[in-house]
Amino acid sequence: MNQPLKVEKVFWYVNEQKVPVHIHREARRNSRVSFGKSAVLVRFPLRIAPAEEAKVRSFFNDKLVEWLQKKPQSFDKYQPREYKTGDRLQVGARAYVLDIQHVPEKKGHTGQIEKNGAVSLQLSAAAPDEARRKAVSTLLSRLISWDFKPEIVRRVNELNYLYFKKPVKSVNFKYNHSNWGSCSSTGNLNFSSRLLFAPDDVIDYVIIHELSHLVELNHSDRFWKLVSNAMPDYETQ
Repeated sequence: MNQPLKVEKVFWYVNEQKVPVHIHREARRNSRVSFGKSAVLVRFPLRIAPAEEAKVRSFFNDKLVEWLQKKPQSFDKYQPREYKTGDRLQVGARAYVLDIQHVPEKKGHTGQIEKNGAVSLQLSAAAPDEARRKAVSTLLSRLISWDFKPEIVRRVNELNYLYFKKPVKSVNFKYNHSNWGSCSSTGNLNFSSRLLFAPDDVIDYVIIHELSHLVELNHSDRFWKLVSNAMPDYETQ
């Protein structure tokens, strides 16, 4: 069996803007470029000649420049967010204000939510800029998930009691971008911390979706019937 080719993850500069690009090499006849969730996706045929590939790369770069000129915000989602002291984060009905401190003698990164709702982060000043940026995103995800967890657990229990009545072993959050949630065969429910920024009806849909897996650990017609029974208009969420 042929091993799948690794995705080549690089950066292209589009009008001096650094853009992440994921290059796939596939059994196809032509090349194409498209916008993915986390990067621009470029697909090349397996047997493309180096000279032809260089020509296509140049063409795609020109195409991206053209898109950027027509829609200046096209690549905003690929740029890492920079947080600073005083930034306000609105999550549902709650507002958090950031207080970021760079501590010279500190080796790691820590944070806590204060009684007044401020999110206080203490970052190691010795860490590289990229490491500190990732630490801020990770800490915010962890702290806000912890702050909201009682509400999500309460909603899980409410929906479970109304429609499923199955044992739930645990409810946890993960800093996950690949899916909204998951359910194990032992009754562990995991949700992406991104879910906290979604509307209430979307949160309910994801919870119901995962609770349905406590009955049907698949996506069969029986599974979707369970989802539909609990949320008849789920397809519009």
